This record gives sequence, structure tokens and C-alpha cells, in this order.
Amino acid sequence: MALKDITLGQYFPGNSFIHQLDPRTKLLFTVLYIVALFSAKRLPSNLLLMAVLAVCIQISRVRLKTILRGMKPILFIIVLTAILNLFYTPGDPIWQWKFLKITVEGIWAAIYMVLRISMLITCTFLLTYTTSPILLTDGLENLLGPLKKIHVPVHELAMMMSIALRFIPLLIEETDKIMSAQRARGADFESGNLIQRAKALVPLLVPLFISAFRRADELAIAMECRCYHGGEGRTRLRQLKYRRNDAAVILLFLVLTAGVGVLGRFGL
Repeated sequence: MALKDITLGQYFPGNSFIHQLDPRTKLLFTVLYIVALFSAKRLPSNLLLMAVLAVCIQISRVRLKTILRGMKPILFIIVLTAILNLFYTPGDPIWQWKFLKITVEGIWAAIYMVLRISMLITCTFLLTYTTSPILLTDGLENLLGPLKKIHVPVHELAMMMSIALRFIPLLIEETDKIMSAQRARGADFESGNLIQRAKALVPLLVPLFISAFRRADELAIAMECRCYHGGEGRTRLRQLKYRRNDAAVILLFLVLTAGVGVLGRFGL
């Protein structure tokens, strides 16, 4: 797995229907989709949610290859979760060897868990791929606005999340550069067992942390030079405004979430 496969936090500019939606709408339908995802009990509900997600990907014009490439770093977690559900879910065993057993319930639990994790990550990717970090920050701050009445630092929280998301691709790029420099000096990151590979990565940490602190310091100085003093009195280049498309999308996902809940009541 190459470091370039990690695409979380990247924004791909475009002019699709989903790109043009208000960031608050995209945040809301992501939350509603996740609620529907964890409300789905059986295969029909999961297939319905998968179909909706496939339509959203098609509308967004984000290449499926890009999304699948972004899934590579979490493939190990998906496989591990599937194995744990497969062997440790109680039920009627269809195969057993010592303490390991596979049950019908375990097979279905593994399938549902793989589908849920995959769709959850894909939905999150779709949000970050189609929304710039600045708009994402503004949308999140606007949605969490009511919490200001109980003195929650909403702007600071939204800004921190946005900066953290923005730093992911930068740190990945920096790690790739450091690894290339170490390889040129004779370092080997690919041979040996898992422990030896982990030890070989230790020399990367010091220059990576130094680079991260340097970038953070430069960002702080740049924000201070621009007279940044938090969200009070701050003006924005792009004003957020709900349109008919946003209302239609939110209504559609509300109906979807309610529909999945109803299907769950009927065991579907």
C-alpha cells in the first residue's frame, strides 16, 4: 500500500450536483445516512442504502477508482472485523475446529459489518471529496451555532477539525518525501517481519514531528499576521445559503432514514 493511496481529507474540485450543494446539507445528509446505516437490520435495507450511495457517487462524478484506492488503508480493519464476527458470533455451528467455529449468524454478521464499514467510510469520503475545507468549517460552525449559548467554543472546534483534516494529505506527502530520502541513504522499509518493519519506521518519526510542528508554527504566524481573532466579527467571502436543491436532498434523506427504520420494524 502506497502512502498516496490515503486520500482522506483531500478535496477534488468539480461542478457536479453534489459539489454545488450547501455544506450544511452535505453534513446533514451524511449524518442521516449514518443513522440509517446503523438502523438497517437485514440485507434488503443494506442493499437499498448501497444503491443510494452508488447513485450519489455517480452524481458526484468522483471516480470509483479514487474511492476504492482510498479504501486500501482500512482494508486490514475491514478484514479483521469480518473475521472476528465470523468466528466469534454465537449460533448454530456449520464448521468447528477446537475453539474456532463458523455459524450462520456469524456469516451474516460478517457480511453486514463489512457492508456497514465500507459504506460508512465511502460516505465520509464523498463528503470530503466534494467539499472544500473552508466551506466544511463554515457549515460545521453554522450547524453547531446553537451550542454557543452554552459557551461551547464552536468556531474553535470547527477550525481545529478543518485544520486537522487539511493536514492529513500534507503530512502524508511529507512522510513520502522523508521515506524517499531515507531510501536514498540505504534504509529498507519493506523487508523483514512486521516488528522489523515497525522498527524501520522509527527514524521517520523525528523528522516528521519536526516538520509538523514547523508547519503548525508557520500557520499560527500566518493567521496572527492576518489579525485572526476567532469567529467574532469575522466576514466570509462565500455566504452560505439554502436553495431548493438543498431542501429536496434533506427531505429525501429524511424519508430514506424513516423508510429504513420502518423496514427494520418489519425485519427487513
